[in-house]
Parts: sequence; C-alpha cells; structure tokens
Amino acid sequence: MPNNHGVRPAALRAGKSPLIALIQRVTRANVSVNGEIVGEIERGILALIGVRKGDDQSSATRLLERVLAYRIFPDAQDRMNLSVQDIPNGGLLLVPQFTLAADTQKGSRAGFSTAAPPEVARGLFEYLLGQAKKTQLSVSSGIFGANMQVALVNDGPVTFWLETPVPTP
Repeated sequence: MPNNHGVRPAALRAGKSPLIALIQRVTRANVSVNGEIVGEIERGILALIGVRKGDDQSSATRLLERVLAYRIFPDAQDRMNLSVQDIPNGGLLLVPQFTLAADTQKGSRAGFSTAAPPEVARGLFEYLLGQAKKTQLSVSSGIFGANMQVALVNDGPVTFWLETPVPTP
C-alpha cells in the first residue's frame, strides 16, 4: 500500500528511495547565512532538495532532468506549458534541506533514519549543483549543513513535490 508520497514502505526499508525536490515557481528568491545572502535568483525555480538513504548520482541526474523540464511557467494562453529552460533568464536556486527526507509516518516528532548520512547527502547535493551549473540557467545555491534563511515570492502560488521513481523489483 502506498504512503502519502506514493512510495511503498517496503521500498524504503530495502534502501530504495526517491530523491526529493520541493519546487516552487518564484518571481525572486534568496538564501542567507548569518545575515549574508549566499544565493539568489530572479524569476525561476526554488528547489529544496532532500536526500534519502539509497539515493545515488543516477537518481540525482534524473531529478535534475525532471526539475529542469517540469512545465510550471505560463505560456501565452496562461497554461503551465513552459519549463524554467523555456523562460527568458530563468533561474534555479538549489537549497539542501535534509528535513524533507524525514520519516513522518507516525508520532509527533520526525525521524531521520530514512535520511542519507551527511557525507553522502553533501556529495549528492554537490553533484546535483555541479550538473545544474552546466546548464544555460542562472544557478545559485544554499550551503549544505548551514543554518539558512530562505526568502521567496512564490508566484501563483505554484509548488510541486517531485521525486525520482523508485525501481520496482
């Protein structure tokens, strides 16, 4: 039986999990550490990234492909038919957020046993960021492990939860 993320709990127990991006269409966004802006974009996508145990570079590559191609910007008929790659001067702000990988299935406190270890999560986030910087977009990011403050103007509001597919046995 799927949980609220469409993932079979057995897949999570087996170490197979989807990499997560919570994406928001923004007119502007920035991330600060200790009062200093370390990353910012104008119109584009703010993507909060959660890494779970079992995630790897192929899932990071697939997630980035989905984020870049996801059609959340309006076309001339005001339909969400354009991706961030289709809009002029589109930006991408990637922010690592390990709390997205939390297990919230029961109780009143999140568990983090499903989150990737920090060294693995850092490596995958840096890989994702490096791949994103190879695109034509204006790419910026938060700092892994830092206490960050994120400010944004959500356009719409438009927010989507994206995951990489879990391989079926």
